[in-house]
Amino acid sequence: MSKPRIGVLPLYDKDKDSYWMLPGYMKAIEQAGGIPFMVPLTSNADAIHSMTDLLDGFLFTGGQDLDPHIYGEVKTEACGEICGERDLMEKLLFERVREVGLPVFGICRGLQLFNALLGGTLYQDLPSQRYSEHKVIHRQHASYSEPVHEVYIEEGSLLHQIVQKDSLSVNSLHHQGIRKLSSQLLAAALAEDGLVEAVVMPDHKFMVAVQWHPELSYTSDDSSMKLFKAFVEACQT
Repeated sequence: MSKPRIGVLPLYDKDKDSYWMLPGYMKAIEQAGGIPFMVPLTSNADAIHSMTDLLDGFLFTGGQDLDPHIYGEVKTEACGEICGERDLMEKLLFERVREVGLPVFGICRGLQLFNALLGGTLYQDLPSQRYSEHKVIHRQHASYSEPVHEVYIEEGSLLHQIVQKDSLSVNSLHHQGIRKLSSQLLAAALAEDGLVEAVVMPDHKFMVAVQWHPELSYTSDDSSMKLFKAFVEACQT
């Protein structure tokens, strides 16, 4: 059986006007049995259709904040750098992926993107917009592979089936998060402060997204590797 070919959304460096990639995204897919391909940022419909014809699934990576206009808000000062080119490309690709039913895995920005494109909203900045009595660290300092808080897995969810655990210790590198969950998604994990940390889309072949960064911990954390293996296996069937 041939290995599944998986498209990986590129990271974008505005100052250098360049695409780039963290090796963990690619290596984790390889270790899980897939072949990763970094795709270009393009809004050309024919190119996007060709990608979905050639590839078996897509990994939506972390990166810049989403443009709040996507979920009907005006950008505040607390919102970070946005990348309109990524926002447009990922919107068009996501719509096409849903149309043809390809598996998708979202990480950090990927989770926020799925939620926003499906009608949910985001906190533009958790520290200034969301008070919680629980002092959960959502934006840690190095070492980025080390866990800093717990997430609690929804029993019976696809995520629970994948990791076979009721809770996970995870790393955390975000200042935005889900405010209103899309009605088309189910929360699959919550942080101690109630923030949604993982989602699944029940009527899609495989749509899982997490707020943490398994690409930074897959070599030391078995649950992180299980996420990539489940994704790659979904791309193979």
